Amino acid sequence: MNKLLAHLCVLGFSLLAHPLWSSTTILTKSPVHVACIGDSITEGVGAAGGKSYPNQLQELLGEGYKVDNFGVSARTLLKKGDFPYWNEKAYQNALASSPGVVIIMLGTNDTKPQNWKHEAEFEADYKELIKSFQKLASKPRIFICRPCPAPDPGNFGINEKNVLEEIKRIDKIAAEMKVGIIDMHAALADKPQLLPDRVHPNTEGAAEMAKAAFKAVSTKASKLN
Repeated sequence: MNKLLAHLCVLGFSLLAHPLWSSTTILTKSPVHVACIGDSITEGVGAAGGKSYPNQLQELLGEGYKVDNFGVSARTLLKKGDFPYWNEKAYQNALASSPGVVIIMLGTNDTKPQNWKHEAEFEADYKELIKSFQKLASKPRIFICRPCPAPDPGNFGINEKNVLEEIKRIDKIAAEMKVGIIDMHAALADKPQLLPDRVHPNTEGAAEMAKAAFKAVSTKASKLN
């Protein structure tokens, strides 16, 4: 009997040592891909190199996630905007990345006068963008962001008046499309010093954005769309 038990113990340890049975192998999963869609604020303009909000979100989420930055400077949500995000390779790359989470923050450049003349199409274009990610086989959780504030008098034609109008529409879209909201506006609303050019958050401002995104992405209360 003792010999039998000894053989069984040896066999058990051998199985545990085998790669197919090791606890590490059993528990290891591919990282969740997070696709950050946006304009220059997402890209990281205004923040130190390597300190965009997606970079800092990666630091907060850790190795269980892989955060990809698909931000492109000056881009608009509106298809009729001066530089539509729709036309960018980054958009196609985001779709092809099989994301598990999608964070969309567009609308800041849409507040410019030359783009705001098409504001009646904002909701329809936003819904279409969301749908393009909802159709993916990866079935990602999707969050849309209330844009960062543009402290008066704004800059580059970007203005707070139109940002606030967009927020009303974004809240409506989120409810209708059953997607989450990340409030980047509230994250910086009382911290104008973190937006030195009145549009782009600095490194500390990007950190506040990353915290807001982290809270949404990591919460157990987040539900699959």
